[in-house]
Amino acid sequence: MSAVGLIVEYNPLHNGHVHHYTRAKEVTGAEHAVAVLSGPFLQRGEPGLVSKYARAEMALAMGADLVIELPAAYAVQPAEWFAYGAVALLNATGVVDSVCFGTESGTLEVLQPLARMLAHESEELQGHIAHYLGQGMSYPSAYAAAAEALAGSGGWKEDILQLLHKPNHTLGLHYLIALERLGSRMRPYTIPRIHAGYHDEVPGHTNIASATAVRRMLLGPAPDEAAPYVPATTLAILKREFAAGRGPITWESFRQPLLHLLLTTPPEQLAALHEVTEGLEHRLGKLLPALTGADVAGLLAALKTKRYTHTKLQRMLVHILLRHSKEQLAPARLAEGPGYLRILGFNKTGQALLKQMKKTASLPVVMKPSAFSHDQLDLDLRAAAAYANAYDAPSPDDWYRDYRQPPVMI
Repeated sequence: MSAVGLIVEYNPLHNGHVHHYTRAKEVTGAEHAVAVLSGPFLQRGEPGLVSKYARAEMALAMGADLVIELPAAYAVQPAEWFAYGAVALLNATGVVDSVCFGTESGTLEVLQPLARMLAHESEELQGHIAHYLGQGMSYPSAYAAAAEALAGSGGWKEDILQLLHKPNHTLGLHYLIALERLGSRMRPYTIPRIHAGYHDEVPGHTNIASATAVRRMLLGPAPDEAAPYVPATTLAILKREFAAGRGPITWESFRQPLLHLLLTTPPEQLAALHEVTEGLEHRLGKLLPALTGADVAGLLAALKTKRYTHTKLQRMLVHILLRHSKEQLAPARLAEGPGYLRILGFNKTGQALLKQMKKTASLPVVMKPSAFSHDQLDLDLRAAAAYANAYDAPSPDDWYRDYRQPPVMI
């Protein structure tokens, strides 16, 4: 049985995602779909609007057969490590033949040869990155400029810098780089995004909008405005979670615990946490007394500079909230790859895939976290507990749900 891998967050799952799922199966000819889904906190340093279980349920209701959790160690990371962790999981299943992702161009013509060139980072590439960082660029901009400089020296004519300023191209490139580094046999495919840009804040189409626009509607005074842009099952799951006090979860849901940590943690301890770099611990200390409002949005606005993107700062705050040390998420440790395949949900077909995976998987398949031990899993369990603590009235059942909750079944 053939299966295509999808790397997703579904925050929330909308009609654009349904288009991606449908086209992915069409272009690959796959019978089944396996989704790698981010857990409570997402790649851009934001909490999920609802829990990973609710988002896994959305995926299964759409038609995905099996949902695997992307560990927190990789989920809240720059594109390089986010992509590496997700592709490594799909590769480790032994049942996924292809991976399909969306890009602005819908073609691999430039991205694939560029990925082959960048897969094994040379001293020349690192030198270019260091040069552009020294000019005050953010890391994503420095990487894009370094890639263009390296490609230019190789005689490329394409505008690599312009290409990599598009977020889905950047992620797509790193998926391809991960496939190269892993020596994976999974075949890559891409389809173009349609009708909505990544950051579009308002819909420009009758039934497809960006996740950003959908979230704005859901968080506004009339959440039902999102109805034309999401499947009915997604809307029903969201309403159920909101009514139960388990959403919508935003950064402001973590305002009190985050500010408590920032106000009580000495700078030298902050400096030991992941993504607290280049004196940001001291910048935090100087800015906190001058904040005009005690909200996370105001803190992020005050912290932002040309060098530090909003996304970088959000990820830093997640790592502070979850106490992720630099040692725990060091590049050498991340390069070892994920340590397990944590199953979040499946349907009847997914059960057959799971049976096959038990024979083909190169990593342990985890159905009950209470029966498995791993450093990365400890981070997942802590992230899930911290996320649940943001509910309206969290209970011990919410805090320890990861120990008790079986995979979602549809």
